[in-house]
Amino acid sequence: MQLLELVYLRVSQINGCAFCVDMHVRELLSRGEDLQRINSVVTWREVHFFEMRERAALNWAERCTQLSQAHPAPQDFEALRPYFSEREIVELSYAIGCINVWNRLCVGFAAPVEKKPITV
Repeated sequence: MQLLELVYLRVSQINGCAFCVDMHVRELLSRGEDLQRINSVVTWREVHFFEMRERAALNWAERCTQLSQAHPAPQDFEALRPYFSEREIVELSYAIGCINVWNRLCVGFAAPVEKKPITV
């Protein structure tokens, strides 16, 4: 799902996981995602080309990843409800937790990023 790849990219950016950022950018490009949107995931709040569903998911991803700064507020959770079913919220939250674990493993074990051409 394209939305999950956007979420994975944003979480990986926050966690500073070079391996995962590279992998998710490549995956998004291979799925036909627009390069400007990919480049703007890091600044998604300042641009106009993310849908409300995507914005709610990216916000939730940030809130669930940056727990040391602040816990998600009730309004962050409520912002998901118009766009996601209860099951989808659980699945999104689980996916965010999983990519956080992968980021920590890849950063901890210094997963290498190889210089290679991007194929679209």
